[in-house]
Amino acid sequence: MPNVKANHVRKGQVLVLDGELFVVTDHEFRKPGKGSSFNQIKCKQLFTGSFKAMKLSSDEVLEVAFLEHRPCNYSYAEGDKFVFMDKENYEQYFLGEDLVGDKMKFVGDNQEVNVTFYEGMAISMELPTHVILEITEAELSAKGDTVTNDKKGAVCKTGLEVRVPPYIVAGEWIKVQTETGDFLGRVEAPSD
Repeated sequence: MPNVKANHVRKGQVLVLDGELFVVTDHEFRKPGKGSSFNQIKCKQLFTGSFKAMKLSSDEVLEVAFLEHRPCNYSYAEGDKFVFMDKENYEQYFLGEDLVGDKMKFVGDNQEVNVTFYEGMAISMELPTHVILEITEAELSAKGDTVTNDKKGAVCKTGLEVRVPPYIVAGEWIKVQTETGDFLGRVEAPSD
């Protein structure tokens, strides 16, 4: 495992502390008027979400986790697991609900995502910035409502509920931002 001095730690790095993975959420070098300078590092435990704050001298060494990111395609659901296939070696990974959470509402059949591994174990799934989804249900709009900026409710094939313009109907394909769940535009149906 690579090591890094406390003054070289950066936000977003994943550290191994007492055998657990922590993501650095904030790093600040402080030099008080009295006493020696130090690094204030705040971290969030990757699985539990608990926070940890550390006060370290600049020459203290921390262990950085070696993470492997692999492109995978969503295949199918099996019980309470979601099966993803590695695009390079075709290996299948079974990810649990605890790992993917609400992200599956953005993942359609054969959708590509990045799965992050630590020591051969999947630890997270990262979505692309936007996805293309099919609308299966859309509220009806009154005639003439297309001129207003109001949006109506719609449901995608994956179960994602999204607010769309009045002209969107069931059977159309839309682009959705994964970070916010916002409608970005109407698109052509993807070719297989």
